[in-house]
Amino acid sequence: MMRQPMPSPSIQHFCLSYVLFTLLPSPTNGRAHSWLSPSPAPLLSPLLNPVSAPPVLIAPSPTATKVIVVVQHHHSTRELIISISLSSVAVLVIALFIILLLVTWQRQKLVRSFKDTQNYDYATKGLHSDPTFSKLNSLKMVDKKTLVARIEYSSLKSATNNFDEKYILEEGRFGCVYESCLDGVPAAIMKLDGYGRDQWRIFDNELDLLGRIRHPNVISLLGYCVHGETRFLVYGLLNNGSVQTILHGSSHGSALTWHLRMKIALDTARGLEYLHEHCYPPVIHGDLKPSNILLDLDYNAKISGFGLAVTDADQNKRMAKSFGKLDYATPEYILDGKLSEKSDVYAFGVVLLELLIGRKTFEKIATSQCQSLVTWATPLLTDRLKLPLIVDPVIRHTMDLKHLYQVAAVAVLCVQPDPSYRPLITDVFHSLIPLVPVELGGTLRLSDRLPNPNQISYAY
Repeated sequence: MMRQPMPSPSIQHFCLSYVLFTLLPSPTNGRAHSWLSPSPAPLLSPLLNPVSAPPVLIAPSPTATKVIVVVQHHHSTRELIISISLSSVAVLVIALFIILLLVTWQRQKLVRSFKDTQNYDYATKGLHSDPTFSKLNSLKMVDKKTLVARIEYSSLKSATNNFDEKYILEEGRFGCVYESCLDGVPAAIMKLDGYGRDQWRIFDNELDLLGRIRHPNVISLLGYCVHGETRFLVYGLLNNGSVQTILHGSSHGSALTWHLRMKIALDTARGLEYLHEHCYPPVIHGDLKPSNILLDLDYNAKISGFGLAVTDADQNKRMAKSFGKLDYATPEYILDGKLSEKSDVYAFGVVLLELLIGRKTFEKIATSQCQSLVTWATPLLTDRLKLPLIVDPVIRHTMDLKHLYQVAAVAVLCVQPDPSYRPLITDVFHSLIPLVPVELGGTLRLSDRLPNPNQISYAY
């Protein structure tokens, strides 16, 4: 029998290689395809050379399969690590942002608390050091924050002899002010009559603001009383009355020398600076005028009349618009009721003009015509030849001319129609300090006086 010829080695090798390749796992997906799988077998890899490779049958290598799986797992692990890292960074950023917000909020809270504590400590210190308060032993403190005492109606009635007319110091739009004496302390009792909201607002405003403010140039609120629909505010009594009375009253300012007028201006500016720069939030007085500047026996000036004061000009715009006196109102207030710290600066400028010239804000120049003091005086204040001629005759030629020019310049800046051109009250305050003698609270040192008062010279 003839032996069948064996297939050539090349053909045998090709067949074995084809079978091996179909049994090995696919490098594209890392999974081994069964040779019975309906999936088409891949083409012969170009790396397998059928000519040079020996015809040896090799089983599917588990090592090769393991390597492919490890590579795929490593790739997935790297993506997982990157995702976790990015998520951690995002969470960290969000956490830091929240912490920053909390720290900022807490800091602002601490700042407000610190300022309130400062104001309270200052008020408490002033309260205990003021003999006026220490003598009022019969008054009961009802609020440690406001430091305001509630006074019995019977005490007020007894101190004014049932509110006898002879105790009236002045009559205002919303009631009368009575002179009295409580526990041996001179006091002024303001009686707010009526049922309108205006009286309530004035009462609440004065009680809230003056209950927290203690300053040498701000009026002291001793206590309050509510009796039915009538409300009472009790202040420390200032014996020399108001600037309005002493300047435009029967004496026509004869008791006010040049230096005393500058002292009054300096004290008023110091009080306004405290309200604007040292109160939190800042207080806008809104009704500064000579009748709201009171003088004690030493002519120390104290600002009063806080019924129209605001701490938020926008929020209180409507309320402020319904009050006020146009003599001291700014152009922006007259037009749309805008109030700001510069409104107080303007009113201060008008008061300074009154102290300098000795005239009221509006005076009749004809039978049916009035002229504004600001409109009349502004052109003359910048004329060095005419300026000495418009000064109040009571003090004319009693001051150094360069001091007069400086005061006139300050007044002109304060009454500028555009609020952006008006100075801050702190700048006004510091500009007046060198014009007031040391004995009166300034820094001016007087030289030896000459016999003729018209030739008095000054040295710093």
